[in-house]
Amino acid sequence: MPLKHGLLGLLNYQNTTGYELNKSFKESLNFFWKAQTSQIYRELSKMENEGWLVSERIVQHKRPNKKVYSITDSGKKELDNWLNTNESLEWITLRSEFLLKLFFSDEKSKQENIDYVKQYKSKCQEAMLSLEATGAIIAKHSEALGDPEKAFYWEQTAIFGYMYYEMCLKWADTVIMKMEEK
Repeated sequence: MPLKHGLLGLLNYQNTTGYELNKSFKESLNFFWKAQTSQIYRELSKMENEGWLVSERIVQHKRPNKKVYSITDSGKKELDNWLNTNESLEWITLRSEFLLKLFFSDEKSKQENIDYVKQYKSKCQEAMLSLEATGAIIAKHSEALGDPEKAFYWEQTAIFGYMYYEMCLKWADTVIMKMEEK
């Protein structure tokens, strides 16, 4: 998923500032699509140049001015085109530096490899814990949007993430056990 389409999707729900868009991105899409704050703002600028969104500068008293972004008809058309394009093998493609390193780990000691997989397991547990809080975040956003249906698919991706990390933890336990027996 290109970053721009994730941002267009979020803007399709509601007009928002770059700060709030960044926060929404991190609360909703971050477990399967990572983006730095600087990347988000860079992409917003590019999309505005493309005509996919417009911004309005809001002058505030006693607070910094803010810029509110809105998706345009052209942006909605781009989002729709992207939603209706199938990725074919992208659906199952996995790129993992962790797995690439593990593949070549016969160059390291057994204990180093066990420790490496334990670190991976720890990161998966952290990610799973962060996903457990997602239910409350989804409910909050759903209420703010006034349409529970908009949160349904977000909830499904969160379930995918949770089940994915469950699988990763089970896999890590299996690998650690096999390495310790070896």
